[in-house]
Amino acid sequence: MSLSEGVDLLRQGLVTGIAGLMAGGEGDADTTQASFITFNQDTTCVAVGTTSGYSLYTLNSTDALEPVYQSDEPDVYIAERLFSSSLVAVVSSSNARTLRVCHFKKGTEICRYSYGDRIRAVRMNRSRLVVCLEESLYIHNIRDMKVIHTIRDTPPNPSGLISLSCDNTHCYLAYPGHSHTGELQIFDTINLASRVIIPAHEGQLAALQFSPTGTRIATASEKGTVIRVFSTHDGSKLYELRRGLKRTASIYSLSFSPCGSFLACSSNTETIHVFKLDDKPTQTPALAGSPPSDDGWFGYINTMVSASAGYLPSQVTDTLLQGRAFASVHHNQTGTKTICALAMIRKSLRLLICNDEGFLHMYSLDQDEGGDCSLIKQFKLVESPTIVDQNEFLETTETPETSAKQGNYFFKNEETFPGGLFLLNNPDSEKFHEMASAAETPPKTCFLLDDDGEFPPVAFAAS
Repeated sequence: MSLSEGVDLLRQGLVTGIAGLMAGGEGDADTTQASFITFNQDTTCVAVGTTSGYSLYTLNSTDALEPVYQSDEPDVYIAERLFSSSLVAVVSSSNARTLRVCHFKKGTEICRYSYGDRIRAVRMNRSRLVVCLEESLYIHNIRDMKVIHTIRDTPPNPSGLISLSCDNTHCYLAYPGHSHTGELQIFDTINLASRVIIPAHEGQLAALQFSPTGTRIATASEKGTVIRVFSTHDGSKLYELRRGLKRTASIYSLSFSPCGSFLACSSNTETIHVFKLDDKPTQTPALAGSPPSDDGWFGYINTMVSASAGYLPSQVTDTLLQGRAFASVHHNQTGTKTICALAMIRKSLRLLICNDEGFLHMYSLDQDEGGDCSLIKQFKLVESPTIVDQNEFLETTETPETSAKQGNYFFKNEETFPGGLFLLNNPDSEKFHEMASAAETPPKTCFLLDDDGEFPPVAFAAS
């Protein structure tokens, strides 16, 4: 055997060995991949599920994720928490037509509903709970879980693409209105009437998200190059934001900041975009979403484009006047599904990015200058949560001694864990009478859903 042949043989052996190690690593990773990751309505909590259970974590620190609840129920694919309350809506693959609303802190099941088809999505706020099937929508009054309206014969929606505003004043539901175009339906869930129909895009819708006040809604189509923001009052277009010029993308998520001034977008590309939504009048043809353009070269270009709008082709003018990203994150998580969220943590705006491998990346965001966001921490959500500080892998801080874990709920020692299953169809149940009496005269203000003694009163269960 010659020297060159020996080198080639050695190289082939190394390649084969490395490939085997990589394949083995991927097999191990598959067992801990997240089946779903979702944020609650105000981005104060993240829910992550695997084939062996799901967990809830509070987002109130950049140092560690605080575990709130862990369930070992297998094959759960929907776990929606209501703000910071103890209510969670759960759907599992083993019973995909049944929704269960549970009070995880008390260990009780409040009610369960069965539907005629697989549940695609569940959204809720302090007034309404919406269940999305492939071709129908069920709107419940969350205080007694009665079905108050049903929208039937909707365009096929296998992905469960809907959005529910978290604001009680503008309590709107958005869903696709056409199977081939990007028509958007806005439905008023309080007055139970159609609010406005918006021709948002030429292609089918891929992502929807209401602003925190419910007065705006952001949309993206399957093409994924342009994001538009519309008024929910009259359907007028407020902003047109360009994610890219030539490269199409699959938009995975849209997220407004709590103040409503920023909009984040994640896709199947290696870039997360953050747009800044200024308060300039919509009549002014300015580059909405871009850095301030009062002076300098950027302002000069903006002025020239605006002045020449009547002479350029409309497509060219529209492209030049579309807003560009104010801030961005470039990552190497290609091939995985990423979702993003903007959260206020310790009085600072943070950009959160999660992927289906079970990682949560937390970035800082300069609200004045924008630009590249800096990584603060990286957390491993599946199994035991692990913190990664830049390139260092560290274990999370242990649960304080003042806390204990009974069942799967983390609580302080002085608290009690009643346990047991609460069946609403049992008229002799003490909880039944408590909730029924609370439902007779609903308070003028919202229930304190994060208080142990307050949660939406439910008077019955249906199937």
